Amino acid sequence: MDTKAVFAALYGVCEENAAFFSGGAKGSQGDAARRLVEAMKQIQEHARSLEPVISGFANVYHHFDFDPHIPANGYRSLVKVVRCCLLHIIHKGRYITANRRSIFFRAAHNAGEMEAYCNALCQLRALLYLAQRMLHDNSHGNLFFQDESGLSESFVREYASMHKGCFYGRCLGFQFTPAIRPFLQTIAIGLVAFGENYKRHQSGIGVAASSFFTSGKYAIDPELRGTEFDRITQNLDVHFWKTFWNITETEVLSSLASMTSTQVKVNRALSVPPATFDLPLAANHRASVTIAPPSAHIGTAPVQMRLISYDLREGQDSETLLSLSRSEGGAISLSLGLKTKRLPSSPCLLIHFHGGGFVAQTSKSHEPYLKSWSQDLGVPILSVDYSLAPEAPFPRALEECFYAYCWALRNHHLLGWTGEKVCLAGDSAGGNLCVTTSMRAAAFGVRMPDGIVAAYPATLLTAYASPSRLLTLMDPLLPLSVLSRCLSAYAGSGPQTEKQVEKVSTLSLVRRDTALLLRDFRQGASNWIHSLLDSTRASASTSTAPEAPTEATDAVRKSISEANISSPHTDPPVPTDLSEFPNRKLSVKSQTCQNLGSHNNPIPSSAPLLSERAPEDVSFFFAKDEDPSVITDLSSVAIPPPAGEEGSQQEHPREFPLGFEPLRSEQLAEMKVESSPVVKDPFCSPLLAPDSMLKGLPPVHIVACALDPMLDDSVMFAKRLRNIDQPVTLEFAPSSHRTHPQSHGSTASWNGPTGVCQHLQGKPVLSLLAPLREES
Repeated sequence: MDTKAVFAALYGVCEENAAFFSGGAKGSQGDAARRLVEAMKQIQEHARSLEPVISGFANVYHHFDFDPHIPANGYRSLVKVVRCCLLHIIHKGRYITANRRSIFFRAAHNAGEMEAYCNALCQLRALLYLAQRMLHDNSHGNLFFQDESGLSESFVREYASMHKGCFYGRCLGFQFTPAIRPFLQTIAIGLVAFGENYKRHQSGIGVAASSFFTSGKYAIDPELRGTEFDRITQNLDVHFWKTFWNITETEVLSSLASMTSTQVKVNRALSVPPATFDLPLAANHRASVTIAPPSAHIGTAPVQMRLISYDLREGQDSETLLSLSRSEGGAISLSLGLKTKRLPSSPCLLIHFHGGGFVAQTSKSHEPYLKSWSQDLGVPILSVDYSLAPEAPFPRALEECFYAYCWALRNHHLLGWTGEKVCLAGDSAGGNLCVTTSMRAAAFGVRMPDGIVAAYPATLLTAYASPSRLLTLMDPLLPLSVLSRCLSAYAGSGPQTEKQVEKVSTLSLVRRDTALLLRDFRQGASNWIHSLLDSTRASASTSTAPEAPTEATDAVRKSISEANISSPHTDPPVPTDLSEFPNRKLSVKSQTCQNLGSHNNPIPSSAPLLSERAPEDVSFFFAKDEDPSVITDLSSVAIPPPAGEEGSQQEHPREFPLGFEPLRSEQLAEMKVESSPVVKDPFCSPLLAPDSMLKGLPPVHIVACALDPMLDDSVMFAKRLRNIDQPVTLEFAPSSHRTHPQSHGSTASWNGPTGVCQHLQGKPVLSLLAPLREES
């Protein structure tokens, strides 16, 4: 169904139902009929404003695709969501038309349904206005507004005040396929019930048990659920989300998942002591570099990992490895029966970094699909349990992931691996760590991984606005307020205390006896540890003069030395010419090869800010000569900031045209645009890395989701790599078999993180990680 047909059908069904219910019924039925008529008229009003905008975007959004074969970007996603909302309204309107004369027709219920979708359509109209602003303010081909002020600040301000409860009540998950909506409703009900019973410093399973008895009211009252969901996502701190997301880490649920997942011969939790060791340089094996243990923020401590292998291989039952094992309770995780066959070491290893917004989860949460991967690929998997924010912010996680990577290279004989091929894989935050760990490997000059598989990676941790990030207004798993708290925690710039929150009183809550006042949440403190970092430096050593490094590696390391990233995580430059020290230990480290988290060294006064570097080094622009026809197409859709009313003095300028205003929330969230220099560090936001730093990366395969708020991160990062001739592929989780039953095509298909996980758990993972299977 094309755009014109969709709007024609919408106008027809709304006009027909509005005419029918305008007959003047009395009593409660009359009140419901008036609500239906009013909702139908408002829907038509919104649709008339949206129709030319949707048509305009349909003519230009292909200019922002990665390539013609990958039709996806934030503008497409916004249009897809709006079309899906319109189709749901049409479907609901046709249901009302077919059943309105029945004695079983519930007029009040259907009026509530239409009002909810009318509210959702109003908020989507506001998002499209902001998307039009982005077309006007952004450069050609750029999906991000490259500034934390201006449009980005306006988006955060609008998000804080706009009503979002309509997306979490009756309309929850409308943009996804119906098959996934019950799952999302269960998550939403569990979340709000968990929030009602949440107390700091209380175990997650205890809160979950209490929540079970209070969840019923949120199941039968969608408006109450939406209001509570909005309140919780806007006001509770990162510790709440850490506790909620870690419910799957509890012994009961993890044991259940373990019993139902693939059975493997080796599933061993490891605790690697923080020891210093040397690794040979990739360009010259006669020279070596010293790898120091992680020390940022919390000092030196063992690095936690998990080794998973479907088959028992050489070295995996060695005394050395068993001495590193840590007890997790429960059954023994290494199966060594009398008839267990010990296979030769695998030529391949997969190193995995889990997701969780840098603040939650461990390898235990991802264990079921990692077991399947190990079986399908026939390789051992080493998953790193890096330290989490806010207790251990950037760069602690990166330090531990890099240390684990180097430790695996040095101790391959313990992992059932020959040391030949290694690939990094991770989702979300883990995808970020895959890229940045490879960048740090290039900086140190050690061996690079043979490939990277990053699922919906977070490549830009700044508050830059983009069309896909507008989806955070309605995303059931990653609202903007939650995303910003996670990123602030990772950057070490989050609030130190939990805000005192009172329950919201709204008309919908007053009308319902099921609404109960929530207790105020106790004010607590997030005991963040900001200790000075160890000033230990990794140094290179060799007994003889090394050979000259290759041109590619030298260019990468030289560029890092020249970058002088403006953040408290850099060190002063040191000499990098190996020939200067022929008879001594040879230093091959550039400034960022030192501990990234060192706060002891001041930033050189002459060091330029990252944003002050030449535009060609850190640029999102991909076409110097813009096609005049493209400019004309974009200008036909883009709109400038609206002019305010004459004589009015407002603290902030209007973001929407006169005559339109989105629905506002009764309780505003306190959200601020963080301007910490940490998030602009290329090792934190690899999308901001200079081209010369990215040229040393191995082949990268990115798996993205059309309805993921971080979609534009994936698209823009893939464009950056392609623009500098780096091998990169971009793929989207298939959804043709999960489309809407009412012939909606891919409009309502599920392309979220769950879909990607299902995609990666299936056979396609074999092709994504094909380099690991070559010569096996």
